[in-house]
Amino acid sequence: MFVESKYQVRPRRLVILLIGVVLVSGFSSSMAGSVATTSKQLYELFAKEWEFALEEDPLFATYVGDHRYNDKLQSVTLEDFARRYRANQSFQQRLRALQRDSLSQADRVNYDIFARRLRDKIAAYELKAFLMPISSIHGFHIEFPELPNFVPLRTVKDYENYLARLKAFGTYVDQQIELMRQGVRQGYVQPRVIFKGFEKSLTAHIVKKAEASVFYAPFANFSKKVPAKARQGLRRDGERTIRSVVVPAYERFYKFMKKEYVPATRASIGVSDLPNGKKFYQWVVGKFTTSEVSPQSLHKTGLREVKRIRAEMEQIMQQLQFKGGLQEFGEFLRTDPQFYAKSADELLKRVAYIMKKMDGELPRLFKTLPRIPCGIKTVPDYIAPKTTTAYYWPPAGDGSRAGIYYVNTYKLDSRPLYELEALSLHEALPGHHLQIALQQELGNLPQFRRFSEFTVFVEGWALYAERLGLEAGFYTDPYSNFGRLSYEMWRACRLVVDTGMHALGWSRDQAIEFLLENSVLTKHNIEAEVDRYIGWPGQALAYKTGELKIRQLRQEAEKTLGKKFNLREFHDVVLLGGSIPLDLLADNVHSYIQTAKSRGK
Repeated sequence: MFVESKYQVRPRRLVILLIGVVLVSGFSSSMAGSVATTSKQLYELFAKEWEFALEEDPLFATYVGDHRYNDKLQSVTLEDFARRYRANQSFQQRLRALQRDSLSQADRVNYDIFARRLRDKIAAYELKAFLMPISSIHGFHIEFPELPNFVPLRTVKDYENYLARLKAFGTYVDQQIELMRQGVRQGYVQPRVIFKGFEKSLTAHIVKKAEASVFYAPFANFSKKVPAKARQGLRRDGERTIRSVVVPAYERFYKFMKKEYVPATRASIGVSDLPNGKKFYQWVVGKFTTSEVSPQSLHKTGLREVKRIRAEMEQIMQQLQFKGGLQEFGEFLRTDPQFYAKSADELLKRVAYIMKKMDGELPRLFKTLPRIPCGIKTVPDYIAPKTTTAYYWPPAGDGSRAGIYYVNTYKLDSRPLYELEALSLHEALPGHHLQIALQQELGNLPQFRRFSEFTVFVEGWALYAERLGLEAGFYTDPYSNFGRLSYEMWRACRLVVDTGMHALGWSRDQAIEFLLENSVLTKHNIEAEVDRYIGWPGQALAYKTGELKIRQLRQEAEKTLGKKFNLREFHDVVLLGGSIPLDLLADNVHSYIQTAKSRGK
């Protein structure tokens, strides 16, 4: 390998060369050993951090299919957060001690993603995000009532574990209250406006009879694997625990919210008004977009997209020969009964039809599909008034529970039918369910990557999936296509109003007015959405940012490859790497382009 054809090799030089070959071979073996050692150390670190994460968050462990901690809840004292912070710093130090450059390309990606996750966890603690554990749409008080829906409830032991968690709920609530009190003392509190009408999310669980509680449902319908002789005792223990622990805990939290927390919340809406708030917002911008981009740049991108999408919306209005402007058209859509279901059943049947229709189109668009199915449920009554139009709940990591597409049937006159296609493609197929369920089934990824996510990828994909409906025979009705554009406009407006409120001094009314002016969303939905952005800064930036990047990469691949471009292969490239930051996604697509270009040469 050292000899080129134009040289003659003499015997002595040949000996030297042979010695060199031996030395290089030994060096290569040494290098290979070094790579293997570093890779082994990396995966040992992954395993140690994963084990720590499961032990520290038992509900997460159950969710991913590890049932060793099914009888426990997370401890959330100040000391717990400080201890986790120190552990994450230790994991970070150990990671930095490894020679990244000696790893394979795949393991460098794993290294980089692991490093980013650790940086975000450390920053979250240092910026004291943990002192604001709830908002109007998320938090332990909203998530815990989902417990019966995602824990195993097949055997007596499962029921005993479920009861143990119900019994631990009182301590869990008291710890959350103390955490929020500390937030009040240090000035880390949510804006007051987002808690208007918060009461229902709590009073729904303050019941006079245990049988009326959502937590009682497992005791009303036992699995066949639970012997009849054990059921009475379990039911009695369940009733007692709900009455003596769960209901009083919700009563304490309700009293705390009413008497202490809400009065202490801030009048301002921008996260920049928190201590170190500007740094906090820049951190969440980076966290949710995986990019080093300024709020001002995102704001300008949003304005450009709003202008483009509005022009497309107005083209459809012209096609329909509507006389009037966007606001008048929006009023027509909001008030004409033809666009609304007359019952929750009608709405759900329409959703089911859309999902089934898309199910039949998936093989044309995708080479690889998840095995686990996706079901439909209604959003629970206790959160329906304050939550979004729909949301998705991922499947269990062990395959024991399907993914669930939750549809909000509250106020049917604010759930237009012309939006259902875009909504369903986003939340279920080929959006969240296809991407998340497929990621969980990727056995080549380390565990932490199968069950972690980058919002910009997850939500960017789901918004891209809405647009895929154009290629799958959806949006043939101009009103439905307008609904798609309405949803895209909504996400473009998010770039404007999120940065506006948290970085540029916008008021809540200003944000609502911007959405009213540029979208046809109902005012009820707009107000709920704006409050979501206020209480969850930065998250709303992920959708358009991710979708624009995926579309840009697809256009680049199509232009470069021409007839060699294969959409099903492109989707494999995007999805089979799991949820990743945008720079790594770009690397994957560029590698695919180079490989596809050389094919057939």
